[in-house]
Amino acid sequence: MTNPPIYPLLFDPIYQYRLWGGRKLAKLLAKPLPKGDPIGEAWLLSDRADHASQVLNGSLKGMTITDLMKHYQAVLMGKFADHYERFPLLLKFLDCKEVLSVQVHPADDQLQYIPKGDSGKTEAWVVLETGKKARIYAGLTPGTTAENLKRSITDKHVADHLHSFTPKVGDGIFIKSGTVHTLGGAVVFEVQENSDTTFRLYDWDRTDAKTGKPRELQVKEALACIDFKQVNIGPVKRVVAEQPGLNKEKLFDNDHFTLWRVKSGDVFMVGAKNEPRILIGIEGYGSVEFEGVNYPLRKGSVMLLPAILGECSCLPRGAVTLLEIGIPSEKHTK
Repeated sequence: MTNPPIYPLLFDPIYQYRLWGGRKLAKLLAKPLPKGDPIGEAWLLSDRADHASQVLNGSLKGMTITDLMKHYQAVLMGKFADHYERFPLLLKFLDCKEVLSVQVHPADDQLQYIPKGDSGKTEAWVVLETGKKARIYAGLTPGTTAENLKRSITDKHVADHLHSFTPKVGDGIFIKSGTVHTLGGAVVFEVQENSDTTFRLYDWDRTDAKTGKPRELQVKEALACIDFKQVNIGPVKRVVAEQPGLNKEKLFDNDHFTLWRVKSGDVFMVGAKNEPRILIGIEGYGSVEFEGVNYPLRKGSVMLLPAILGECSCLPRGAVTLLEIGIPSEKHTK
């Protein structure tokens, strides 16, 4: 196929029913929630066979990120074009009205626990909203072993082996693969490897209202994937970039993704030469300018800047807060 007219791409969120979800994503996203059901997740950018995000704007409207990766990979991915068959990240908003299952994700090298064509799953959260009962469980308590953790499932005392804390708005939490984790009472943004492999260790003995049955656990697989050295995980330390008129913090920088939080009321630059970048609108309203055209970026928007665009100007109308996500250059795997 010939090269398309390329520009900043907006995507349509994909809502997901979750028994632990609520209705708060209606305040974040312009797209109406499905009626009735608790909605726990909005998949903002997803290159999954069962859930592929569609372009919302411009001449490529209706094309999926899967289509773009297949036909226009060079202009989309730049220097990463030969390294990824699928877009390597999956981005979400989570409305965790109730606590999620206690769970763990495999590492990239635990191939016996990963479906063919998938990867391990390292992820991170940025806390956007908290309630009175907000709690994040991240990592185990020191001294936890496979034996006493397995016994606690039968005894229903799993929480005794989980490190937890009360999150604050703005906290960033890094969940390396193999880390036991869950959360509840909060709305978060999530960035992760493009994987949907999750093993439930414990689900608080509850029943799914849709099926009338408890959800399936994968205790054997979960125990096999746990990194018992991951204990007492708390919020990350923010790295502040000193730039006049710009509050820019680096929250995450690892093998899979880099994430900055940017706050400003003045014009600033986004994107990077020969690299794709994703922008997530958190607060305020503005636009991204490319070749004299302004592309709106508002609260809840997900915008992919194809690598060929390079740097672009972000033009706030008042104060804006956005997240900018990149792919680290050191990671070069399919």
